[in-house]
Amino acid sequence: MGTPKFKASGWTANDIPNQSGRVAIVTGANSGLGYYTALDLARSGASVTLAVRTIAKGEKAKAEMLALAPGADLTVVELDVSSLASVKKFAADWQKNNKTGLDLLINNAGVMAIPRRTTVDGFEMQFGTNHLGHFALTGHLLPALAKRPGSRVVNVSSTAHRAGTMDWDDLMGEKTYSPWRRYGQSKLANLLFTSELNARFEDAGLAIKAMAAHPGYAATNLASVAPDMKGTRAEGLERRLMDWGARTIAQPAEWGALPTLYAATVVDLPGNSFIGPDGLAAQTGYPHVAKRNKKARNTADARRLWSVSEALTGVTYDFGAARPK
Repeated sequence: MGTPKFKASGWTANDIPNQSGRVAIVTGANSGLGYYTALDLARSGASVTLAVRTIAKGEKAKAEMLALAPGADLTVVELDVSSLASVKKFAADWQKNNKTGLDLLINNAGVMAIPRRTTVDGFEMQFGTNHLGHFALTGHLLPALAKRPGSRVVNVSSTAHRAGTMDWDDLMGEKTYSPWRRYGQSKLANLLFTSELNARFEDAGLAIKAMAAHPGYAATNLASVAPDMKGTRAEGLERRLMDWGARTIAQPAEWGALPTLYAATVVDLPGNSFIGPDGLAAQTGYPHVAKRNKKARNTADARRLWSVSEALTGVTYDFGAARPK
């Protein structure tokens, strides 16, 4: 029959189906894309956990959301995706407090084009945060996802995946490091992870879908982090360029969140769909089914990344145990 064609032109947050009774986790929910993803899911009736690195910032975001959506069901929980210990604790505590399961896991938190740093576990920060942390989180939360037929995992990638290459001999950038190239690798990893995860869901007979989305060019605070970290004379120029782009080219963060919301909520969307803006160069516009490059469709690389990710994180997905009895 082939893949159905979805016409998404004109789709906005007002078109989100009723989410009453659904339970969601959004990582990095205190600002930017995560903030608007969480807000619009809650507005639509979902119970949303704001998984944030800093509780104070999460509580501030929650208060702002409640002012916009009185009565929204929002909970703030600490999660540092760059720490495997934090990921494990979050998942264990969350499942202890939410025994009925999880409908939506939005893997949104991330860092972009920063100078080389390492996580507490010794991983290159972009690969460790953008991919490995969310790989581990999804594995730990698999039992909760399996309890809710029709649940979804949405991994937030980027058009920067096109410039990414899986550097198997130097995944952590110890030999050579380019901030943007390593960011591209992490975003390519998001797409490879999505395709392999969805394939394994299908093979295991689980009614769970893995999706991916990208925001295009959205005005968020993500772009300001790298210039602030560099601490050089180039910082001022880079920040001015980022600020100019945000003012004149980028779409608002609430529009950047639409592809994620579409991937999370449109009912008949096939698993492994990749959603992004439909405008010029895929940077702005309404959400639609987007294209991924050849490297992101490499099934051998997807399987290899899965094995490497298991070895690095120590997290093995138990699909057999998650299968409904």
